[in-house]
Formats: sequence, structure tokens, C-alpha cells
Amino acid sequence: MTDVRKGMPSVQLELPAFRQRFFALFDDPAFEPLADDLEAACAVAWDAYTHARKAPRTAKAGQGFADPDYDLSIEWRATRDAIDAARERHADRDRPPRILVINGSPRSEHTCPGEMSKTWRLVERARSTLERAGAECELLDLSRLASEYGRHIHPCKACFSTSPALCHWPCSCYPNHALAQVNDWMADIYPMWVAAHGIMIVTPVHWYQAPTGLKAMLDRLVCADGGNPDPSSTHGKDAERAKKLEDGWPYPRHLQGRVFSVIVHGDSAGADSLRRSLHDLLADMHLQPAGRSAIVDRYIGYYRPYATSHEDLDADQAMFAEVENAALTLTEAVERYRSGEREAGDDLPDPRPK
Repeated sequence: MTDVRKGMPSVQLELPAFRQRFFALFDDPAFEPLADDLEAACAVAWDAYTHARKAPRTAKAGQGFADPDYDLSIEWRATRDAIDAARERHADRDRPPRILVINGSPRSEHTCPGEMSKTWRLVERARSTLERAGAECELLDLSRLASEYGRHIHPCKACFSTSPALCHWPCSCYPNHALAQVNDWMADIYPMWVAAHGIMIVTPVHWYQAPTGLKAMLDRLVCADGGNPDPSSTHGKDAERAKKLEDGWPYPRHLQGRVFSVIVHGDSAGADSLRRSLHDLLADMHLQPAGRSAIVDRYIGYYRPYATSHEDLDADQAMFAEVENAALTLTEAVERYRSGEREAGDDLPDPRPK
């Protein structure tokens, strides 16, 4: 059970390849007067890379961790603290319901497409409806991954498949300063999900699948569904230690009980399959579907030209009405859940928690 299998080819770069990638960030001729400074910076970055300084700023884990003497990343600790604060916000019964509305489309007028997305228009209708119903809304606009400087959701490294104990909550794979894997947006996104009572995902379908940014975020939520809240227990990413902890693993559901709505739109195919996929993924994480009216898949301008798709949406007032109904259904379901109402079987133990 605890064998750690190895044998894949090395990914270590030699200095010339490292330099090429480092200086590609500064190809603009405006950087040429800084050549000596950039050489010095490259030398520091090369040293961090060769010595694998993933988390150069650490502090002792301290009380409450399996190994109080373990050096925890200060950045990971800050994200964990933000999650703790979000959990307190979520539990505060005196505050209004909080809904996280997610724009799953990468399309934006602020970068190459040159035009807002239809998804954004549906998100705005959902947000205004939720606010009129008395909910607090937080907007997560994933189009910023494609249009905003330095905004990243780095890919999941599949630590969970080695052992759930190796998949830390929140994710400790990033930032990895040695590999220049920084500015990871998930450090802000995890607390958004934790603070929310309801989640509404509004998204187009891309090639029968979720758009890249939405899929990246959902992959990185794996640590919220069974992940290990104590990196000191595995001394960071020690695969052998993690495997030894897996027997009897409790699979903590860190987002259990949030209520969700999913709205998927397409132009010719795939909306229904993506709607089912998103519904099943969230339900598998023990989030609760808000109800029939909150789960929607539709086609806008079915097989019509892309250039006139906004006009097709203008004409489809039923689509906007369905978004409003989904928002109202989500708000009602959140209120029921916060009052203690549960679905039949919700409190039964899961015989297959994986």
C-alpha cells in the first residue's frame, strides 16, 4: 500500500533553457537598459530553481498541528486563515445569505474577443435578482484569467491520486517560487466558496466541456472534498508519509451543505452534457441542488451566426426569465437550508466516501 512508484523522465532544465524562459518575460526592448539587473535576478532565480526553494518564507506550524515544529509556508498559512474567517462568516446567522455567482466564460471585451460574453449578461441578471431578493452577492469573474495581468489558476497536480492525505486543504502545491508558479488565484477563491451559502455557476459550453478557466478552478477544488487540513502531518509533500495515513481516512467534506444552481448555454451542442457534469460534480462534493428551476441548459441562437448571437439573446426573453427563476429558487433553497431543513437521507453515513 505504501509503495511510491517512480520512473518518469526528468523535467530538470539546464541553464540555457532556464535562461531562455526567464528572459522571455522581458523581451520588450524597454527592458534593455536593465540588462545587468536582469542577469543578477536570473542568477537568483536559477539558484532558487536548482535548490527547489518552493516556499522561501516559512514559520513553525505551532500548536494544533500534528508536527508543531514543521516549517509551514507563510503564504499557505495566510490562505488557511482567510478560510477560517470565511467559515465564521458562513456560520453567522445574523448576516444575510451570501451567494457566490461565477462567470465561467473567458470571453471579454478587454482582450482578444473584443466583445462582452452572453454569459456576463446572464450573470448580471442573476446578480441583480439575487440582490433584490435580499442576498449578498460575491462575483467571481473567471474571464479575468484571460484578460488580467498576472492572474492564474495553476493546474491541479493530482496529489489526491497518490493519497488524500497528500492533497492539502487549502492546496499547498502553490505558490511554488522555485518554478515561478505564483499569483495563484485559488488562494482568494477558496475563501469565496467557504463563505458562500449558495453557489451559482453560469457558463457556456466549449467543445462539450467546461471552459478552461472553470475546469481549472473545479479541478483545484478537489482538496475541498476529502483533503488534508494539516500539511505538517505529511511533512509537506512526502508521498510515503501520506500513503501511510490513508487507512481510515475520514474524507472531510469542507464545502458540504452549500446549495447550488447551474446555468449552461450553448449554440449547437453539449449544453445538456455539461449541465449534467457540473450538477453531478457539485452533488458528489455534498453540495445540495437548489431545485429543478435552478438547473438550466439552453441554446441561444441555435445554429445561427455567431456575429448576431447577442441579438439572439436580446430576443430570448424567456432565457432571462429562467435565470431570474434560478436565482430566486437558489435564494429560497439557501434560506431553507440555513433554517435547518435537510433533504431526506442527508444525515446518513456515506458507505463509499471516496
